[in-house]
Amino acid sequence: MGNVALKGIDSDTTTDSPGRAITIPTDSLTLDKPDHDTREPPAPASSGYPSQRILFVTAEIADFVKVGGLGDVSSALPRALAAHHDIRVLIPAYREVRDSALKIRRVGHLPAYADLPACEIGEVTCADGLVIYVLLCSELYERAGGPYGTGPGGYGSDGWEDNDIRFARLSLAAAEIAAGHAGLEWCPQLLHLNDWACGLAPAYLHWQGHNVPSVFTIHNLAYQGLYDASRCAALGILDSAFHIEGVEYYGKLSFMKAGITYASHVTTVSATYAQEITTPEFGCGLDGLLRCKAQQGRLSGIPNGIDDSWDPRTDAHLVQAFSANDWRGKRANAEYVRHRFGLATSAGPLFAMVSRMVHQKGVDLVIEAAASIVQAGGQLVFIGSGERRVEIQLDRLAERYPGAVGVYVGFDEDEARCIYAGSDFLLMPSRFEPCGLSQMYAQRFGSLPIAHRTGGLADTIEDGVTGFLFDEVHLASFMQAIQQAFLVYRSTELFHAMRRAAMTGRYHWRQSIAPYTQLYQRISEEAGIEAQAAG
Repeated sequence: MGNVALKGIDSDTTTDSPGRAITIPTDSLTLDKPDHDTREPPAPASSGYPSQRILFVTAEIADFVKVGGLGDVSSALPRALAAHHDIRVLIPAYREVRDSALKIRRVGHLPAYADLPACEIGEVTCADGLVIYVLLCSELYERAGGPYGTGPGGYGSDGWEDNDIRFARLSLAAAEIAAGHAGLEWCPQLLHLNDWACGLAPAYLHWQGHNVPSVFTIHNLAYQGLYDASRCAALGILDSAFHIEGVEYYGKLSFMKAGITYASHVTTVSATYAQEITTPEFGCGLDGLLRCKAQQGRLSGIPNGIDDSWDPRTDAHLVQAFSANDWRGKRANAEYVRHRFGLATSAGPLFAMVSRMVHQKGVDLVIEAAASIVQAGGQLVFIGSGERRVEIQLDRLAERYPGAVGVYVGFDEDEARCIYAGSDFLLMPSRFEPCGLSQMYAQRFGSLPIAHRTGGLADTIEDGVTGFLFDEVHLASFMQAIQQAFLVYRSTELFHAMRRAAMTGRYHWRQSIAPYTQLYQRISEEAGIEAQAAG
């Protein structure tokens, strides 16, 4: 597809095809506002439900290692829930965990099972009091590379060949801790499991006859943990479980399907994504099972959030702090970003993409749109890593437009925060996006997201008020939203009003306490009723 020209960017409307006008909505925007207090409101009431002991199980946590949003969620959500619950985290003891300055105290032991090796459980207490159990097994987890493999993401050909053993061991450890068989002084009343790497945990509990309730959260249905059926015996999976109502998925073993099938309740990370995955387009072959869960009232969407560190007035990562009524600091961050990425001084808008560089994220659309953005006076910066093919394309794009396009292959938290703070617009043309955190970070830092209307992007961006949404994953639709962004940028008053609206959004982890607490109580009561009936 060729470049789509940007037309009429100095007028109030523009067209991308004859007879079709693009207007900029101004409803809900106040053009003259005092500076806002962006501090979050207190946590919502949890309806008087009792505190519970919860084991939060994950393959990554930003305290030590992360690949994407799951690492951030696993660090922030348990800390938010700790205001009401006795919640502890279970992760593998990766090399980064063993190399950290935190002291590991050995507190439990787990025997070998099938081909899963014996391991020990260590306990780490973070500075803020969060307790993290770490699964100590050097042969499985202490390796150079990411949590899933040798590459940054470790998916596909980069994944470790024994990932089935590695994450079955994590799942079984969670089940054994929940059953009280790990020798710990603490025993959870409920498991909160995250993505395919933890998917076998509720299955092991079921097969061993333990009635411990569990929540299984799908962060990205596209990554399912698929393995050859011949691996079942090595993982201690019963032959009777390999069928369409168990762990079998088109002739393969699916960790993701196991989690969905055997967990007490399935959640996703936005309301829209919870609906989308019940359709063939987004269901990745599991839409039928997920529709059944939805009909049973066992599928729901609880959105992610961000924590208090994302405050442009206090964030120490930034070159200069700023607020919703003082843009001097934002301009200083923009100057820093331009300098770091070798961009020329410019009065035009700065577009950014902070993302894994993979097909899902729509990087190809941004590459197609780049020429039109540059020709209209915009600049682009990219930070992230992913598919090597995409990384090469981005490097070539930067070579083609020196001074206008900058690329950093890799990830650096300090640089990413400065990019959010310095950019005017964040590009998120994701083909699907279960929740997304980047758009929340960008909005809090006054960068307006331009995103595909899907999943959590549709739930957290108000079109024409806190960002721009487009409907179809193709260049013309994407360019229409970019044209709107250019128009708004030319109208300083409207642009600043949208920035203020974006910066005062209320997407914080504290808002998750009540819905999760209510869900935990509900499935615990259901488990109690089932136990009484069985007894």
